Amino acid sequence: MRAGKLRHRVRIERPEQGQDPVTGGPVTNWVLVATVWASIEPLSAREFIAAQASQSEVSARVVIRYRDGIDATMRIVHRGKVFNVAGVLPDPESGRHYLTLPVSEGVNDG
Repeated sequence: MRAGKLRHRVRIERPEQGQDPVTGGPVTNWVLVATVWASIEPLSAREFIAAQASQSEVSARVVIRYRDGIDATMRIVHRGKVFNVAGVLPDPESGRHYLTLPVSEGVNDG
């Protein structure tokens, strides 16, 4: 992976369970793990009907330099858009140069 392709500044966030101070109910807070340079490449888009509401989902691929601790529970935030991480794929040669993160945008909980 050439460094010139990593031109998007993204935030990697992980969920943390907390408690709403007013209601006492459980809430999910997103905590910053890192801000890194990444390559974002859109792959496909689809529309579907869920609960009688039209929704759309965009699939993309995010590539970052290798970093320990990245997993599928995390999300990527870029320019206000939230991408859910579907998996973490290490590079095929050494497994320690870069990570490919298949992500989806549009249908999420954050």
